[in-house]
Amino acid sequence: MNTKAMYKLSYGLFVCTAVEGQRMNGCVINTAIQVASEPNCISIAVNKANFTHDMIVKSGKCNISVISQEASFELFKHFGFQSGRDVDKFADYPSSNYKMADNGIPYITAGTNAYFSLAVKQTVDLGSHTLFLCEPTAMEVLADASSCTYEYYQNNIKPKPEAVGTTPKGETIWRCRICGYEWVGEELPDDFICPICKHPKADFEKIER
Repeated sequence: MNTKAMYKLSYGLFVCTAVEGQRMNGCVINTAIQVASEPNCISIAVNKANFTHDMIVKSGKCNISVISQEASFELFKHFGFQSGRDVDKFADYPSSNYKMADNGIPYITAGTNAYFSLAVKQTVDLGSHTLFLCEPTAMEVLADASSCTYEYYQNNIKPKPEAVGTTPKGETIWRCRICGYEWVGEELPDDFICPICKHPKADFEKIER
């Protein structure tokens, strides 16, 4: 079975934001889909390892900002490559890059083309992720720029990593295809999770020369 076939599926990219008490947070997700029109229903899947996931479970609401092709890599780094458990992502994030929606949750305005405010109606445990079935309570178009797909991000936004083979000691390097993080060792553990983007072993490639 060739797991690389998974990369042929089409994905959008979104910043999912939530609020718990006085704390605001957000993470990058790649699944937000309209699954019904009467009544209107949007499903999102969020990795349980994300701090935002727990905030949505507790609050029952969130916002989704649709990332556009005009987004910079900094947007992905800020919301995708660090955990809200370790840093306050909105503490140093420019106030000009986001606004507050009527549900009291921020939505991102820089590098996005639309946003949706969502109220969770049902949850489904998917193992590594939770599927949230949501009712849109507000939505707005923010820009005319085309939406950013996962493929567009890989080909046009994410910096290409420097060519790396073996270390001076002759050790093997495993590189995360998602964020470029590199792990040195002959065999990557089966339960290894990227410390930067939280992706599993399946998203690492062995660098050989």
